[in-house]
Amino acid sequence: MEDTKTPSPIHWTLALIPLAVLVALQVLVIRYFGSNALDGASQTALLIAAAIAVAMGMMFFRVPWSNVDKAISDNVKTIGGAILILFLIGAVSGSWMLSGVVPTMIYYGMQIVSPSVFLFIACLISALVSLVTGSSWTTIATIGIALMGIGSAYGYDMGWTAGAIISGAYFGDKISPLSDTTVLASSVGEVPLFKHIRYMLITTVPSFTIALVVFLVASLIHANTAVEQSVQFAEGLRSIFNLNAWLLLVPVATGVFIALRLPAAIVLFLSAAIAGATMLIAQPDIVLQVGDGNTFKGLMFSYYGGTSLDAGNEVLSNLVQTRGMRGMLSTVFLIFCAAAFGGAMTGTGMLQSLTVALAKGVSGRRSLVTATVGTGIAANMMTGDQYLSIVLTGNIFKKLYKEKGFEGRLLSRSTEDSATVTSVLVPWNTCGMTQSLVLHVPTLTYLPYCFFNIISPLMSITMAMIGYKIFRREDNQNDQEIDQDKQ
Repeated sequence: MEDTKTPSPIHWTLALIPLAVLVALQVLVIRYFGSNALDGASQTALLIAAAIAVAMGMMFFRVPWSNVDKAISDNVKTIGGAILILFLIGAVSGSWMLSGVVPTMIYYGMQIVSPSVFLFIACLISALVSLVTGSSWTTIATIGIALMGIGSAYGYDMGWTAGAIISGAYFGDKISPLSDTTVLASSVGEVPLFKHIRYMLITTVPSFTIALVVFLVASLIHANTAVEQSVQFAEGLRSIFNLNAWLLLVPVATGVFIALRLPAAIVLFLSAAIAGATMLIAQPDIVLQVGDGNTFKGLMFSYYGGTSLDAGNEVLSNLVQTRGMRGMLSTVFLIFCAAAFGGAMTGTGMLQSLTVALAKGVSGRRSLVTATVGTGIAANMMTGDQYLSIVLTGNIFKKLYKEKGFEGRLLSRSTEDSATVTSVLVPWNTCGMTQSLVLHVPTLTYLPYCFFNIISPLMSITMAMIGYKIFRREDNQNDQEIDQDKQ
């Protein structure tokens, strides 16, 4: 018979136990499994931590299983769209590579982008593309892969290159009116979209400027010593693929679909379909090679299977490898396990107790913003999903911001400065898992170089400390320009 007793409240210190177990297990997993952590070890760590949370909740705090089951089910329901997009990204990355689109972008990119400012340009290009598309995931899965190839040709460390790409992609995503996370954060904070975006510029532009300066200095210090290697890359790509400028029509067509504001899943599907048709025309020999002499098998395998081509150079051979949709299965497995852990923490009430503890002692703007930023980061670690983190953080602090007399846009900005940009820094978060897999760079390898993502939450707290452009609700009368946009 179902236990109908009211669950006992869980003290926040006890609620830290499953999270501490997860962090400890992930440290061991990364130490002993390295790049193979996603093959099952990380997933197991998440399930063990979830089991501990459930055991503690049911045995010591009378939490009924139905609470946990519902929370896990609700979490799983939210990841369907992300999983579909993840598989489509796999199809796009495979078809764009084997059709010669990415190799062409790399080849011509090396002719245009100077190695002495490469990281700076990579960050800037990623920002512009993400701003237009409204999607950091799409940006990284397309132009990001090409930029990784150019960086390898120029001899840049993969962590630096990935950090520049991710910093730019998340900056553009964060201030784009087409971004789902931007829309979600403004909605949760009950703030008009463009009012939210304008207010974010106060913290986002300085953070991005600092990141750009760092990447520029790092590029100049790098001093190109890889001219010979870049020439070898160019020759290697030409020896494998039929490179031609008209192949760039595929990303151009993708840009048109994005401009038409088609849903991300449709854009990715159409992009993969066009790339597949292009592959049959431009790279018939590669299609036959991949399909063991059968064109149909080669085409299908480019979408779902992993392929490897001998480029006569280990670095280049690794670059042109593809994983396709099948390569995304370990990440999908991890997303489900992360949803289970987040559901266990939510269903047992542990996540709520942790966030309530963070809210205690909040007296003014400094502690309020700091608690919001801390909650956003912690939610990314505990729920494993940035969308859940945005909603959770916004809902927890919405009433508190009103009680303290602060505008909703301060809440929405603080939420984006933490929950949105730090999601990619957590190895078991959907963003961290996806970008690591797409760029072929472990999360902890690129983490130290994601300067924008690291600086953003610190900038948010800094602005709160000095009180710059922070208004109370009664100050709205003196700030009429921000109320003109009612979107």
